[in-house]
Order: sequence, then C-alpha cells, then structure tokens
Amino acid sequence: MIKQFLIAFTLFCFSSAGFAMEAPDALVKRTAEDVLAVVKSDADIQAGDQAKIFALAEEKILPNFNFPRVSRLVLGKNWTRATPEQKAGFQAEFRALLLRTYATALSKYKNQTIEYLPLRMKEGAKTVSVKTKILQDGGQPIAVNYSLAREAETWKVYDIVIEGVSLVTNYRGQFSQEVRQNGLDSLIKKLADKNAAANAR
Repeated sequence: MIKQFLIAFTLFCFSSAGFAMEAPDALVKRTAEDVLAVVKSDADIQAGDQAKIFALAEEKILPNFNFPRVSRLVLGKNWTRATPEQKAGFQAEFRALLLRTYATALSKYKNQTIEYLPLRMKEGAKTVSVKTKILQDGGQPIAVNYSLAREAETWKVYDIVIEGVSLVTNYRGQFSQEVRQNGLDSLIKKLADKNAAANAR
C-alpha cells in the first residue's frame, strides 16, 4: 500500500500559481501533467538528485495541500485536546514527513500514466472527489481518488484514497495508537526524530 501511495503522490501535484478558479478535475489534470513534464525532462531528478527532488515537492505540492484540515482529520479528537504549541509542533513535523514522502514518490516515477474519470459534482459543492486510475506496464490499474475542498478561489487536497484506503485514515490509525499509549508529545518527538534522522543521511 505504501508503494501505491508513492505512485499516487508522484502523479498528482498542485502548482502554486494563482489562476482563476478551474474545475477540480481540470486542475488535477493540468498540474499533474505539468509536474510530470518536469520530472521527465530533468536528468538530475531522474538520477535521484535529492536537492532538486525536495525543491520540486516543496514548490509544487505542499503549498497547495490543506494542512490544517489534514492535521485535524489525522489527529481526530486528539486535535481538540491539543494545546496551540502541540498543534503547531505536530503540523510542522507532519508536514516534513509528507515532504519526504512526496520527494520519494517523485524519485520513483517510472512512466506511469493517468486516466481521468468523468467528474460528478453538485452545483455549489464545497468538497469533491476527483477519480482517476493509474495505468502501469505489467500491472493492474490502481484506483486513486483525490478529495478536494474549495477555499476562496481555489481547490486544495485534504485526502487521497487509493483502492479504498484513505491516506488520512492510514495515518490516523498509526498516530492514534502512539497518542493513546504515550501521549501527543511522544508522537511529535518520534516524528521529529524520524525527520532528523532522514535529513542526516
């Protein structure tokens, strides 16, 4: 499942450019193709240049990810119990964790392509699911749904569901056990230690 998440992250990125609001499916298609074009044309990224990979993920993905909403969903009831300092600490370390995940995804791109399914969205909807399939040589298509929420004049992603498994639910299960056993501060510290160890490599 982790491998599938990585493939999905590779194939879906949001640009930070300020355009007039697009339909969410058009935004997904345009920006995914833009980022894949960079990956395909940059020999350094294809060779695993970590600095370039991280820069691409930082520029194209994270600024357009709804971190406050994702953080609330991932921590669930533990979010409401957290202090402002704990909320800030968790968001910082969780963001760093996702940055590394996205960077890993970009480094593993192997010419997969995307099929975009017709968008079904009610007029005036504030949230929507953009459904796609990842097509890969020698393997079965992977169903990937992107959950987006409207914010002012743009759409931002707050969850990715792969073959019925939610990224938010996946992390919530991992994190809730640690919080239940050792507390939120312990979770934040473990994330910080993991991020620091990865950066030291």
